[in-house]
Amino acid sequence: MWPSERPDLKMRVVWASLFLVLAKLLTVGVPYFYKWATDALDGSSGTVTASPSGDETGWLPIVLAGAITLVVSYNVARVISVGLNQLRDALFARVGQHAVRRLAYRTFVHMHRLSLRFHLERRTGGLSRIIERGTKGIEAIVRFTILNTIPTILEFALVAIIFGFAYGLSYVAVIAVTIWLYGWFTIKASDWRINIRRDMNDSDTDANTKAIDSLLNFETVKYFGNEAMEAERFDRSMARYEIAATRIWTSLGWLNFGQGVIFGTGMAIVMVMSALAVRDGTQTLGDFVFVNAMLMQLSIPLNFIGFVYREIRQGLTDIEEMFALLGIEAEVVDRSGAKPLVVSDGAIRFDDVRFGYDPAREILKGVSFEVPPGKSVAIVGPSGAGKSTISRLLFRFYDVKAGRITIDGQDIAGVTQESVRAAIGIVPQDTVLFNDTIAYNIRYGRTDASEEEVVRAAELAQIAGFIEQLPDGFSSMVGERGLKLSGGEKQRVAIARTILKAPPILVLDEATSALDTHTEQEIQSALDLVSKNRTTLTIAHRLSTIINCDEILVLKAGEIVERGSHRELLAMNGLYAEMWAMQREATEAEEALRRARESDEMGVLERRRTQPV
Repeated sequence: MWPSERPDLKMRVVWASLFLVLAKLLTVGVPYFYKWATDALDGSSGTVTASPSGDETGWLPIVLAGAITLVVSYNVARVISVGLNQLRDALFARVGQHAVRRLAYRTFVHMHRLSLRFHLERRTGGLSRIIERGTKGIEAIVRFTILNTIPTILEFALVAIIFGFAYGLSYVAVIAVTIWLYGWFTIKASDWRINIRRDMNDSDTDANTKAIDSLLNFETVKYFGNEAMEAERFDRSMARYEIAATRIWTSLGWLNFGQGVIFGTGMAIVMVMSALAVRDGTQTLGDFVFVNAMLMQLSIPLNFIGFVYREIRQGLTDIEEMFALLGIEAEVVDRSGAKPLVVSDGAIRFDDVRFGYDPAREILKGVSFEVPPGKSVAIVGPSGAGKSTISRLLFRFYDVKAGRITIDGQDIAGVTQESVRAAIGIVPQDTVLFNDTIAYNIRYGRTDASEEEVVRAAELAQIAGFIEQLPDGFSSMVGERGLKLSGGEKQRVAIARTILKAPPILVLDEATSALDTHTEQEIQSALDLVSKNRTTLTIAHRLSTIINCDEILVLKAGEIVERGSHRELLAMNGLYAEMWAMQREATEAEEALRRARESDEMGVLERRRTQPV
C-alpha cells in the first residue's frame, strides 16, 4: 500500500486519505441539515413566527425559504459526500491494483523457483485455481480493509462523540451495545461459515483439476471412449461444490436475518428514548428526525462492516493456500555470493555422485565420468537405471546428496542456477511446445533473436521447408502442447530452438526414442549437426543413435557397469552387447514387416494394372 519505488502512488494514498476524512465529516454532518429543516418547518427552531403587527402568517414565507435552503443544503452535502467517496476510490484504485499485481507477480516467480519435485507432485489445474482465487482474495482484502473498514471506524467514532455531547451517554451506551452485539454475532456466524467456504473451495479446486486434466488428455479420453466416466468424475466434484455453495447461501440468509434483528432492536430502543424526550419537551421534532437519520445512515456502514468482515475472512480463506505456497522453501537455491558460471571449454565431470529422490532409495550410487570439451559421451541402460536423473542433476533441478558435478572445474552447486542453465541446451524425449506460433517456440531458445536467425535455425533443423508450406508459415499456431504437429516435427522445432540458443554444452535426452526408425534417421542428421564441436551428453534408448560417440557408459541400477566405445563394448559381450542384439532383432523384424507391406502394396497395384477392363 506504500510502495517505496512509486512516489506517484504514495501521493495517491495521501490524497485518497484526505478525501476519506472529508467525506466522513460531511457524512455525519448531513443529518444536521435534515434536523434544522424539520425544526424550521415545525416552528420549534426558535425562529420568530409572528409579524410585528401580530399576523402569525407574516413570517411564513421566510420560514419556508429557510427550510428550502436547508433541504437543498442537505442534498448538496449528500452529493458532495458521494463525490468525495468516489474520488477516493478512483485515486486508490491504482494503488490497490498495483499491490495485487506485485503479489501475483511474486507468487508466479516463486512458482518457478520451486523445485521440479514440487511441480511433479502438484496438479496444474488445482495450482492455477489457487493462484486465481488468491489474487481475487487479495483484491477483496485491499479494497474492503483500506477503503471501507477504516472510514467506517472513523464514522463510528464521530457518531459516538455527537450523541455523547448532544443527547447523553445513555444513547451512546445503547448504540455501543448494539454495535458490539452486531459485531459479535457477525464474527461468530462468519467464522462458522468459513469452514463451509473451505469445503466449497476444495470442491471447486478438485472439479477444476479434473476438468483441465481431462481436456489436456483429450485424445486419451477419446481413444478409450471414457467421455461418460470423465463427465461423471467432474459431476461428482461439482455435486460436492453444489452442496457447499447451497450451505453458503443458506447460512448467509440466517446471518443477514440475525444482523437485522440486532440492529432493529437497538434502533427501536434509541427511537423510543428520543420519542419520550420529544414528549417531555427536552428534544425537538428535529432531534427525533436527526436521531433516526443518523441511525439509518449508520446502518449502511454497519451492514457493510458485516459484509466486509465476511469478505475479508473469505478472502483470507481464499489466499491462505496461496500464502502457503509462498511459504514453501525452494529445494534448490543459489548459495550466498554465488557467481555466474564461466564456460571456457565446456568440460563436464561427475565425481562420485550419489542421489536419490527418496532418502530411503538411492538412484545414483557413486557415479563418476567425464565428458571432455567438444567430445560426445552417451549413457545407456535399462529403464530405471538413472539415465534421466543425470540430466536433471546437470541442469541442477536437484542438488546431489554426495559427490559433485563440475563444468570446467567449477562446482555447479556453487554458481548461479541461471548461468548453469544458460550454458546447456537440451533436446528432450517429449518436446512440449507453448500454445503459440512456431516462430515463438523456436525463438524461445533466444528471445532476442531476429527473424532471419529464426529462419536459419529452422533450416539447420531441416524443418524450414515444412513450415513454409503451412498457410501461415512461421506464424502458424502449434496448438496446446504442440498437438498440431507430429512427433518428428516437434522434435525438429526443439532442435531449432537449441540451435538458436547456441549453448556450449548439449544434452540429448532420449531425443529419438519415441519416433519410428525412418523419422529417427531423419532427425539424427539434424542432431549430428547441432552437436558438432559441442560437448555433448547423450542419454539414449536406441543404441543405433550413439555408435559414433567417443565413449559409451552403461548404467545399471545407478552404477556404471561398462564403459568404452561401441566396438569395445560389443567385444566385452556384456550388458551392452545383449542390449544391442535385442535391438538389432527388433529393428530387423520391423524392417522385414515394412518390406512385406510394401511388397503386398506393389502386388495389389500390379494385379490392378494387369487386370482386364
